[in-house]
Amino acid sequence: MEFKRVVVTGLGALTPIGNTVPEYWNSLINGVSGAAFIKSFDVEKFKTKFACEVKGFDAEGFLGRKEARKLDPFVQYALFSTEEAVKDAGVDFDKLDTSRIGVIWGSGIGGLKTFLDEVVNFAKGDGTPKFNPFFIPKMIADIAPGHISIKYGLRGPNFTTVSACASSNNSLIDAFNYLRLGKANMFITGGSEAIINEAGIGGFNAMHALSTRNDDPTTASRPFDLDRDGFVAGEGAGTIILEELEHALKRGAKIYAEMVGGGMSADAYHMTAPHPDGLGASLVMKAALEDAGLQPSDIDYVNVHGTSTPIGDPQEVKAITDAFGDHIYNINISSTKSMTGHLLGAAGAVEAIASILALQHGIVPPTINHFTDDPAFDPKINFTFNTAQKREINIVQSNGFGFGGHNASVIFKKYQQ
Repeated sequence: MEFKRVVVTGLGALTPIGNTVPEYWNSLINGVSGAAFIKSFDVEKFKTKFACEVKGFDAEGFLGRKEARKLDPFVQYALFSTEEAVKDAGVDFDKLDTSRIGVIWGSGIGGLKTFLDEVVNFAKGDGTPKFNPFFIPKMIADIAPGHISIKYGLRGPNFTTVSACASSNNSLIDAFNYLRLGKANMFITGGSEAIINEAGIGGFNAMHALSTRNDDPTTASRPFDLDRDGFVAGEGAGTIILEELEHALKRGAKIYAEMVGGGMSADAYHMTAPHPDGLGASLVMKAALEDAGLQPSDIDYVNVHGTSTPIGDPQEVKAITDAFGDHIYNINISSTKSMTGHLLGAAGAVEAIASILALQHGIVPPTINHFTDDPAFDPKINFTFNTAQKREINIVQSNGFGFGGHNASVIFKKYQQ
């Protein structure tokens, strides 16, 4: 069968460096760090005292006090970024067949704040089970797409993808596949995460996964720098409206880009560590290229997973070197996590948005906080250190890798009729 073409018609973002897509993009190209000391809880006894928190988000102002109390922050974030994307796409759902519009959403953890609060309250009590009746529906990871579908009356496929930090890349790929197979006309897709709380920071500290650069939080996320010491936790949401091309053209939608491929693989190696030779990461990039019918030489920019961990960054560079061969010297590589921190299950969505905007504007966002070259990396590779770079960009690839060895990579290209 002939696949249908799939395009991007709307974007929405709530990030540590901007609460709208224009704010987010402006911060990206200007190299703004979202890291600062944590304000949402007392960090005095924590190894890591900083993170990339969302700033200035008023959940009660957006949702109303009563509704906000029913929703975990990861759902609040999802609804907020989705409202921007729906408006951006110019969608009037009353004029569309909502039985063919779905929601596929990614979240690696879901309602961690809700789970933490309820368990702490129970532990402080006398053993009597006094739980909030919204405890379970606030916590479960699938509730975000549920609330999005309820708000907009969407009755197409609806579920959550959970693959740790690859979650929202997986959501994009699933939506892409449904659309090109003709099983739906449009999807609201993306991801959200809200883990900046005692359990989230404490848990990742226990794994020695987070940077502990408490003396200088804004420069703590240092992908590919010799002195990187772990990732910086982030939070937020990204929403992408994916649409079957003919459906988008019929309603006169503006088109940001075309999604042309997605790949998935597993490391089959370790619970948290990447494969030492970058095997799964190389496989997933090759799979995405094959799915898109492209050659490595077609790619202009790779938005890398690039978490700023001592182990993860070298493995990804090995993988890119294997997947692209000598063409690695012709592409730009950058890690926008140097600015946003690591949004875990939402990372793929916000980084796909960065990739789409890079494609549209012909600007590669930088990898900030580079101070010292790591001799492990070939100096001829263009990591786009510290300053955004203008260049012709026709095709971009964006990677996401998660605990458990989950890998997902997506590819977008300039739209041409």
